[in-house]
Amino acid sequence: MRRRGAVLALAAGLAGVALVLAASVSARSDQEAFKAAWIYVGPHNDGGWSQAHDKGRLAVQKALGSKVKTTYKENVPEGPQVAQVIESLIRDGNEMIFATSFGFQSAMVAAAKKHPDVKFEMATGTAVSKNMAEYFGAGEDSIYLSGMAAGAATKKNLIGYVVPFAIPEVIRHANAFALGAQAVNPKAKVRLVWTNSWFDLKKERQAAESLVAAGADVIGQNVDSPSAGQYAESKGIPWVGYDSDARKFAPKQWLTAAIYDWGVYYVPRVKAAINGTWKTGFYYGSIKDGFTDIAPYGPKVTAKTKAAIAAKRSALIKGKFYEFTGPLYDQKGKLRVKPGVKMQVLKGGTNSLYGMNWLVKGIIGSAKG
Repeated sequence: MRRRGAVLALAAGLAGVALVLAASVSARSDQEAFKAAWIYVGPHNDGGWSQAHDKGRLAVQKALGSKVKTTYKENVPEGPQVAQVIESLIRDGNEMIFATSFGFQSAMVAAAKKHPDVKFEMATGTAVSKNMAEYFGAGEDSIYLSGMAAGAATKKNLIGYVVPFAIPEVIRHANAFALGAQAVNPKAKVRLVWTNSWFDLKKERQAAESLVAAGADVIGQNVDSPSAGQYAESKGIPWVGYDSDARKFAPKQWLTAAIYDWGVYYVPRVKAAINGTWKTGFYYGSIKDGFTDIAPYGPKVTAKTKAAIAAKRSALIKGKFYEFTGPLYDQKGKLRVKPGVKMQVLKGGTNSLYGMNWLVKGIIGSAKG
């Protein structure tokens, strides 16, 4: 009886150990998925900037499958709330956080100092540290090409351009758009209207309305929603979008848009974080590496314009052309970049794309917003 009791006790003990081991294995399985999160300033399906980033997030999920669990927070204001969102994501076990708007940078910097074991990735910013990387790309190249489409489409030589905030990123994009328009139409001028918001359907439509009232017969944008394009469609005015392929919102008036494939960056970065090879740094993607490009053309883009854009695109890829090569003059005719000098991405002073605070000749509007 004692032996039988001992055997039963041993069996029970082994069963208990097995249950503990099973629970442990199950817990480990649940934890195997690497958690990465994205923070968006607008809706994940805004038809523009945030949607492009979310497409990149989905590319990560598709490429890595069960190895990763992704999530996102949308409509996050650029203010104190960002820090709260970051902390909640870390509490939820996210080991990598991508912030996708310039105004999130200060909160990301603070969080990176507070959480050295978390990997932080900041789009469009400049602050790099041991556990925080920066990334963006030469969207200005693709915007220049889309500006060519706008310049070829205008008959009144006045193009309206809806812009959010007067920061270097937006200013260089406006400049690239104007230079592209002037490349095919030297008489073209670009009028700016500032919305002081990245995503605001009402303000963007009102901006487009005011530009048309001022005589613009083509609308372009550096904001996130297709609202201006929907207005352009209703008025029979050609439209150049930004961020995403949004032609479905203006099928008759769509020209093209500068677009981004954020998955080109996101997939290898998350892979590196999972396999332990992630390193901080600064990434600036290009048309050549597939990070940025222009969207398919609409019906109003002529064969001649397509050929001109294709030639410039090829020259950009081969390094035979760069839109920010001097001589470049500002609105008042002052020489800002000397002949033959190429502006640099992060170099300080007046030669920096990331420090650009002046508008090129041919733009109507203020660089101060």
